[in-house]
Amino acid sequence: MSKIKCAIIGSGNIGTDLMIKIMRNSQFLEMGAMVGVDPNSDGLARAARFGFETTAESIEGLLKLPNFKEIKIVFDATSAGAHQHHNAVLQQYGIQVIDLTPAAIGPYVIPVVNLDEHMNAPNINMVTCGGQATIPMVHAVSRVAKVHYAEIIASIASKSAGPGTRANIDEFTETTSKAIEEVGGAEKGKAIIIMNPAEPPLIMRDTVYCLAEVGADQEAIRQSVKEMADAVQAYVPGYRLKQEVQFEEFNVDRPLNIPGLGKLPGLKVSVFLEVEGAAHYLPAYAGNLDIMTSAALAAAERFAETHLTQKIA
Repeated sequence: MSKIKCAIIGSGNIGTDLMIKIMRNSQFLEMGAMVGVDPNSDGLARAARFGFETTAESIEGLLKLPNFKEIKIVFDATSAGAHQHHNAVLQQYGIQVIDLTPAAIGPYVIPVVNLDEHMNAPNINMVTCGGQATIPMVHAVSRVAKVHYAEIIASIASKSAGPGTRANIDEFTETTSKAIEEVGGAEKGKAIIIMNPAEPPLIMRDTVYCLAEVGADQEAIRQSVKEMADAVQAYVPGYRLKQEVQFEEFNVDRPLNIPGLGKLPGLKVSVFLEVEGAAHYLPAYAGNLDIMTSAALAAAERFAETHLTQKIA
């Protein structure tokens, strides 16, 4: 079967893990090039050993590679600031861009929620690791009940937060909060990230709080959350609910005080998640990085499959 050639910009942890996932798991993609800025990076060295084209001259180096014209999809695993330039260059060549930074030039995409709506977008944004883990749960609640407010807390091991993650903390919270509203369906969203220095490192844990409308159907919410968890688990095997969904009712006599919204009655829904990495390149505790690369690969597979189908037709 023919495959679509892709390139990865960013030879750090995320880019290297994504490269290995493409090699091991992809049905419609094949690696064409690994692009970085540090000639001594492990990602570039591994890519070279695998026989892929490499360059340490960033996007300008990618344009010079002999197989550049064959590349149809590019993943950007660098930083929000760098992505602005990378995207501007790649769009000149009609390349499908999948953005793993919080730049959010293109629409926010969570594969199980809204990928179908953005199959024609030249650039899609994979939100953040916290967003990929938690927004499906917000959407699971909002598709069966109105959600006034949703708050997510993503707790990751300090060791799994590289320089890119640390440089983009503000973008993480802003991008995730917006996506909770735009993709998750909450009227108002808030995101918090915690980098836990515990030793040994703990795997990614996520907590999702939603304030749903008064009288929301608890069983319908419980079932919707379970179905969504199964859907995410299809491409992130280590994704799982830690326990049953928890509910607490707040009536008009005992409303919940939401900053920015005031005192509201409703049904508080609490969802507790755990994301264990596949340990392809990164440690198993780095589920925050694994869910980003897994989501990006799932999206790229759909793009590649669609391209191949259209080509055959």
